[in-house]
Amino acid sequence: MNFEIEKADNYTIVKFQSHKLDSQISSSLREELKKLDAEGVKNIIFDLTNIRFCGSIGLALILITYRFCKTNDGKFILTGLQEQVKKTIAISQLDTILTITNYLPDALLEMLGIRPIHL
Repeated sequence: MNFEIEKADNYTIVKFQSHKLDSQISSSLREELKKLDAEGVKNIIFDLTNIRFCGSIGLALILITYRFCKTNDGKFILTGLQEQVKKTIAISQLDTILTITNYLPDALLEMLGIRPIHL
């Protein structure tokens, strides 16, 4: 797999190993989402630190996961976006509906309902 899943009590982190979100990752992760749904998971963090390219398939995967979490009354957070991925998400206007943090610790605070403060 091109991603790793870390489960905690109230959330699940998906850490991507690949440099791009592509169809192979998308189909594998969709299968994992079905398993997570059966387990009652509703809060997901995508750690995109390693992702350098995100095209339409990647955007669709992000949107599917967002809807999955929203449907289950959960939270979905993106973190670690590289500049090109930020631009792609901004162009698609997904940044207006998604929760995005710079770093994983900030995403964990956000998941707990605590707004990170940067001085």
